[in-house]
Amino acid sequence: MESSPITFNRPVLTGNWIPEFAWWRRLSHAWQFALASVPVLLVGMLSIGFWVSENIEEAILQNRADATALFVDSIISPLIQDLSGQTVLDAPARDKLNAAIHSGPLASRIFSFKIWIDTRVAFSTDPELIGKTFPPQASLRNALAGTVTAEFDPLRGEEHAFERNSGLPFLEIHSPIRDAETGKVVAVAEFYERSSEILADLRRSQFHSWLVVGGVTMGMLAVLFLIVARASAQIERQRRMLDSQVRELSQILEVNTGLRRRVDEASQRTVALNERYLRRISSDLHDGPAQHLGFAIMRLEAIRKGKGRKDDEDLIRLSIQDAIDEIRNICRDLRLPELNGLSGRDVALRAIRAHELHSGATIGAEISDVDVKSQGARICIYRFLQETLSNASRHARSSWIRVSVKPQQGEIVVVVEDNGIGFTPRRHDEGLGLSGLEERIASLGGRMEILSNPTGGTAVKMTLP
Repeated sequence: MESSPITFNRPVLTGNWIPEFAWWRRLSHAWQFALASVPVLLVGMLSIGFWVSENIEEAILQNRADATALFVDSIISPLIQDLSGQTVLDAPARDKLNAAIHSGPLASRIFSFKIWIDTRVAFSTDPELIGKTFPPQASLRNALAGTVTAEFDPLRGEEHAFERNSGLPFLEIHSPIRDAETGKVVAVAEFYERSSEILADLRRSQFHSWLVVGGVTMGMLAVLFLIVARASAQIERQRRMLDSQVRELSQILEVNTGLRRRVDEASQRTVALNERYLRRISSDLHDGPAQHLGFAIMRLEAIRKGKGRKDDEDLIRLSIQDAIDEIRNICRDLRLPELNGLSGRDVALRAIRAHELHSGATIGAEISDVDVKSQGARICIYRFLQETLSNASRHARSSWIRVSVKPQQGEIVVVVEDNGIGFTPRRHDEGLGLSGLEERIASLGGRMEILSNPTGGTAVKMTLP
């Protein structure tokens, strides 16, 4: 069986040389801050906690040692002021010390007791150690220098066999013994105090200190998290707003680009359409009025040469009248009525009435109030209705024609419908009517749609901004 290759999701290095994983990028800034700050605050909390705990332990032990040493010294020091020049205590002095340790107020507090002169044991509650010399410990050296020391001794040396065999936890205290007259350190008292109560106090103090440090750290983290969360929420809202604005601007840019392209194409096609309009007008003038006037001139020339006919006068009058009528028809198609200041409803009604007057047809109309501020839009509405109604009357062979003009979502929608024979719309039609309309509408930022069924029915829809 083939084994599939193992792939690794390698982190991406950001500009700050911090590895950035995909899941990390999906988190909010607040949670990124929380995850990044927790290890830092945890390290800081542990450092402060251990430092505070050690200082509390040191302070408690030192205070306990000072208090105990002072208490012990007040009892022991008067009994051993004659140590100068001795290496061990004599029997009477040992008896007094044993009595003070085992039957006096020290019996309830001290488990064992030693007196050191330099590195020699001058007295001990364990008689086997008296007179022996041992390597000096650091605490013993500090006590010989005049400092009270306290520690939880691991009891590893031979001199600690008696305490070690008891199996109890002890606080080892070294207290200097000074000469009452000179103040010189003449010996060191080493005694062991049961540490169960001390350890309980110490643990309680350390627990409270850790509780305070942890509470303060968590409080700081909570406050900082709330501040960052609030800022993160604000940044996220602004980011969403910017994203929305970027999307809207992108859409507007796309629409503007499309409109500019359509306007450029419309401008190019408008030049060609104008040329075709001029050629059509030229052709209409040449084939119509020019022919009638040419015939009239020919008859006048015949009359001048004496070759006229009896009906030349009537023929000339008829030719001139026909030429005038055709010129008027051409001008009527090119001329617009006065549209300045009219509303969209008035423009549409004027186009419909003009068509009814010339064609004799009745148009069904549903015209709403629409506000048209641009003169170009008024002309576009008029020409659209003029052309589509003319096409429907001349070519559709319909029994009814309806016109609808209404506002819709900030746009003007004009629809001309009939139940005629229909046709198949073709793009880039060489005709002048619909192509010219489409170019005129596109130049104003609008659009035209033709819905026609060859089996019957046509709807031409114009939408203007």
